[in-house]
Amino acid sequence: MDFLSQYGLLLLLAVLLVFMFWSSRRRTQRMKAEQEKKARETVPGAEVLLQGGLYGKVVSYDPENLDQPALIQVAPGVELKVHSQAILRVVTPSDILSEEEFLAAEEHQAEYAADVTEGYIAPIEPEVSGEKNSDTEQGKKTED
Repeated sequence: MDFLSQYGLLLLLAVLLVFMFWSSRRRTQRMKAEQEKKARETVPGAEVLLQGGLYGKVVSYDPENLDQPALIQVAPGVELKVHSQAILRVVTPSDILSEEEFLAAEEHQAEYAADVTEGYIAPIEPEVSGEKNSDTEQGKKTED
């Protein structure tokens, strides 16, 4: 007990110092990995978001020399020369499908259409004829 009362504060400070060094080193490694990933993805033709909020396509970028400006095309025929670190992130469109995903979706659509024509499944939207029936629009069924 006498040891803790004399050296407890020093031990606590030592533990805090070790934690601070470990935490800053880990954060530095994570930031370096993110920068390397961004540098690999920033290739000519990639769509990027600049820190000013502009979107554009990379025309030229040198990941080895960050002092050299990057050329970003923001509109056809309009290129901006920006600092290479002004590129905030590479935008990856989420709506682009791979070929396998496209073929699977197309096959699923064909199966769905076949089930609708055979009467197994009701269509998502009713087929619209030349005139709209006000009773069906209000959710009422007309009986003949």
